[in-house]
Amino acid sequence: MTTIRLKLLTAGIILAGAVGYLSFAGVRSGWVYFTDVDKFLSDPQLRTQRIRVHGTVSTDNFEMSPARLTASFRLTGKVSELPVVYHGNIPELFGAGKNVVVEGRCDVDGVFQADVLMTKCASKYEPGSPHAADGASPSAEKKP
Repeated sequence: MTTIRLKLLTAGIILAGAVGYLSFAGVRSGWVYFTDVDKFLSDPQLRTQRIRVHGTVSTDNFEMSPARLTASFRLTGKVSELPVVYHGNIPELFGAGKNVVVEGRCDVDGVFQADVLMTKCASKYEPGSPHAADGASPSAEKKP
């Protein structure tokens, strides 16, 4: 085997290894996990790190100020509640009784300081809903 072929083979192996590693790292970091309120509150190890928590916004102690870009609410699970303070743009579909995912960390007082707020509303994407992406409902007439 000539030295040029050996160099090309070595370069190819290194390139394939680098692409494989970057692909694996990209897929792994792209996975999005969240935990529910009850699991978050029962595991003290989770409270020390940045995490995403899923729950329902309680109607009690619900305060929202879109002008100040803040919301204060309690996130409820099956048996537990977590006080949350969110700072940032408030999604249009956010409100009491909605399912949300918040991302952030707990402060020393046990209040979850969130900087990401995502609403979960599957009905927005169902055909015929008033929030449907195309704006059409099944009963709407189509004109040629």
